[in-house]
Amino acid sequence: MTKKKFGLLVVAVIVIALAFPIINLIVGLPEGIPLSAQHGSSEQQAVMAILSRKCVNCHAGQGKLPFYASFPIAKGLIQHDMRHGTEAMDMVKAFAGKTTGEVTLAKLEHAIDNGSMPPHKYRMLHWNGGLSSAERNTVIRWIQKERADNYASPIAKGELRARVLQPLPQPPTDLDPAKVALGNKLFHDQRLSKDDTISCASCHDLAKGGTDLAQYSTGVGGQLGGINAPTVFNAALQIAQFWDGRAADLQAQADGPPNNPMEMASNWHEIIGKLEQDEELMTAMKAVYPDGFSDSNITDAIATFEKTLLTPNSPFDKHLLGDSSALSDDAKAGHKLFVSSGCATCHVGTGMGGQSYEKMGREADYFADRGNPTDADKGRVAVTNNEADT
Repeated sequence: MTKKKFGLLVVAVIVIALAFPIINLIVGLPEGIPLSAQHGSSEQQAVMAILSRKCVNCHAGQGKLPFYASFPIAKGLIQHDMRHGTEAMDMVKAFAGKTTGEVTLAKLEHAIDNGSMPPHKYRMLHWNGGLSSAERNTVIRWIQKERADNYASPIAKGELRARVLQPLPQPPTDLDPAKVALGNKLFHDQRLSKDDTISCASCHDLAKGGTDLAQYSTGVGGQLGGINAPTVFNAALQIAQFWDGRAADLQAQADGPPNNPMEMASNWHEIIGKLEQDEELMTAMKAVYPDGFSDSNITDAIATFEKTLLTPNSPFDKHLLGDSSALSDDAKAGHKLFVSSGCATCHVGTGMGGQSYEKMGREADYFADRGNPTDADKGRVAVTNNEADT
């Protein structure tokens, strides 16, 4: 190839490479799906307008695409970005409620702070695709206000209320002490199992961090479950219970193990029949629930007790409250790295997690690395049967 032909080829490549971004700059960004603020504040309306214009098309899986979206190479790249963008955050769903979720706020904040969105290959084709300095400031101010107004720990003050990680609150003081004490007894009562050998505390031992420290929890007759028991400490702060979120709250969770043949292997009729023989326990039950034993009353008492199982006042909580001497320098560096690396986009808030369902294997093939996955590895999809939850 002569130098002249090579030069012409280089020029042609440059022209082609510049054609699409220049056309995009002239035509403008593809029209985004309009997002609307449920409570209609001017701040949120401004943020929704920004996200609709700059972000939503790759974070909803639907929307108007550029003319070259049907081209072979471009089509694959665009579909890839839209699929992964929607898996990370479906903005249409994220902003459908009256308040914006804590995880959504954290993900937006992290992406803006780190300049990770939009991806570099998108910016190469859309020179005006990123947020301007004014737009970034508008969104960040709104995020921090939303967090302070809706998710701040009741013991956090001032600017600390706007931070992504929050100190644990003190246990609630408005719970009936008699109901808490009854729930404590039932939580430790082995008669909730078929052979009187397993209690809630067997798998959620309060002396072992609220778990049994086992890979698989052991049920009646030595049966092994398919997954380890999550801790009961701070579980009251989560949006749902069990690893796959199949129980809406603590009371619904307490209803599961007694009826599970792999766990306590019993049923409420059998359990109540045994408990009613205990006069002292019957007296305690009727003092709180005049109608006596029922599955609803038993699970409500256990759930009430579990609401008290919060673990505030750790050195980390004190650090989050502004005590600069509470942590070592290494621990402070770890906290900073935890936030800057994006860990706090999912492990967020007072409980440092339990506020969202996340894609399994976003960075690598989870099931390939698992080796011998079980039904428990399916996660949320086992409950919803929605492939989007895989």
